[in-house]
Amino acid sequence: MSNANNPSEILGKKIFFLYPTAVVQNQIVAELAQQEFEVYIVKNHTALERVLGKYPDSIVFTDIDEQMSEKDWEIWIRGVMGKPELQNIAIGVISANDNEELRRKYINSVQVPCGYTVLKSDLQKAIMQIMEILKVVDAKGRRKYIRATTETETNTTINLPLNGTFVNGAIKDISVVGISCSFEQDPELVKNALFKDVQVKLGSILLKVEGIIFGSRMDGSAKVYVLLFTQRIDPDVRTRIRKYIQQNLQSKMDSELK
Repeated sequence: MSNANNPSEILGKKIFFLYPTAVVQNQIVAELAQQEFEVYIVKNHTALERVLGKYPDSIVFTDIDEQMSEKDWEIWIRGVMGKPELQNIAIGVISANDNEELRRKYINSVQVPCGYTVLKSDLQKAIMQIMEILKVVDAKGRRKYIRATTETETNTTINLPLNGTFVNGAIKDISVVGISCSFEQDPELVKNALFKDVQVKLGSILLKVEGIIFGSRMDGSAKVYVLLFTQRIDPDVRTRIRKYIQQNLQSKMDSELK
């Protein structure tokens, strides 16, 4: 039954990879971020268990080849699953060990909701399996795109060509489909106006985009404009935006994990 009060149904669920190998981090996590999943890397199981209390609908993939013995992993996983306040956490196991007995134990005895994924030299099968699992547990909810809030950061800016000059603004938030931004002096942008050669600065990344003003809203005394990117945006720009968003969210999560 749908629960309208459950924010994860709308915003999606956080997906944590606990002690991922470099290969998992650089290929699986990176690919999931490009597929608009909200993924995080965690390298401290104690800190993760604490944070899961704040995000009780999360998904956790544990790499049982790393950090702890297999027996200690079983104890930790059973411990998390046994806590009433974490009963909605969905755990999955990742391993390079294609051992049928081990697989059966985690699926049939421990009963991890997100299965046992075997990592082989060709990771594509593992990626597809994990994506299918995430689809089953409704990891995205109704949200289509991951968004990063950047209004507290000084190095995320927009440079908009207007009347033969450029106006500089601050980016409030960004997704792969567009940004919201504000300016020190309202440039009085018109809805549906098309802007080409827009420069977007995300930290050290400088991107060139094209966008249409979708609308505006008041945020206190400042007017916030929404700029939607056109379909002519370079696919590489979309890739870099998604990568930035994942890094931005990871940095904020790292602060919570401390």
